[in-house]
Amino acid sequence: QVQLVESGGGLVQPGGSLSLSCAASGRISSVSVNIMSWYRQAPGKQRELVEGITTGGVTNYADSVKGRFTISRDNAKNTVYLQMNSLKPEDTALYYCNYKRGPNDYWGQGTQVTVSS
Repeated sequence: QVQLVESGGGLVQPGGSLSLSCAASGRISSVSVNIMSWYRQAPGKQRELVEGITTGGVTNYADSVKGRFTISRDNAKNTVYLQMNSLKPEDTALYYCNYKRGPNDYWGQGTQVTVSS
């Protein structure tokens, strides 16, 4: 089992910034490839991928966050970060951390991000 603990959500005004972090613990492999990602789900909408990053640092992201959000990870700490800049009201959602290794998929509890004036 893998446990994921997210932190860093909150309320921010449009145009502001927030940084999220997610620490993984448990049966973490130091040699196998894994992908750590951030997803989000707004009320009434499906969960969507925000950004993901592999053990080797390869990233993929949603077009809606291009140029505004940056994902990074510290493999030694089994932690993934999401720096969110130029936040918009439409970024408001519950943000989930995801850890995927082979067929196994783990989710955090989520952290709320609200962008409002």
